[in-house]
Amino acid sequence: MVTSQQSTAVKLPTPGTYTIDPAHSEVGFVARHLIGSKVRGRFTAFDGTIVIADPVEQSSVEAKAETASIETGVQMRDDHLRTNDFLDAPTFPTLSIKSTGLARVSDTEWNLTADLTIRGVTKSVTFDVEYHGAGPGMQPGSEVLALSASTEVDRRDFGVAFSGVLEGGAIVVGNKVTIELEVEAGRQE
Repeated sequence: MVTSQQSTAVKLPTPGTYTIDPAHSEVGFVARHLIGSKVRGRFTAFDGTIVIADPVEQSSVEAKAETASIETGVQMRDDHLRTNDFLDAPTFPTLSIKSTGLARVSDTEWNLTADLTIRGVTKSVTFDVEYHGAGPGMQPGSEVLALSASTEVDRRDFGVAFSGVLEGGAIVVGNKVTIELEVEAGRQE
């Protein structure tokens, strides 16, 4: 029985290598359009691994997404996002993250510092991570972990410098982009 005096810490995952499950994960983003509406999108082709270390602060993450798999629900916009105005998918077929540090904020909150590469430009960013826990997977004896993570970047820092402006000075696309990750990963035996 847990009393108000006892800890209700979330179980940390078993050390090992976890593969991101694309069927139960999402790599998404949010950008502002015109005077402030939010446009949401995602990448449908991605993969990655999470290596849980002991101590957990030495854990690492590597992941990539295929830029041509960008999807916002509007084909004309998706096609434009694949061009040199934005991601230049033919020249830069992937975007990636590779962690460089992990710091505990609380039992469920972490800061993940990572090198983010978009259009061949690499910058250090910090993701705010909400760790949801670890537990049994669908297969007997398997273990999964789940987390959410987000960071905000200035797209111009990565060479995404499209500057469409309408009459009267309204900016077509905002410079700040929020990257949102929902991750479920399974431990490899």
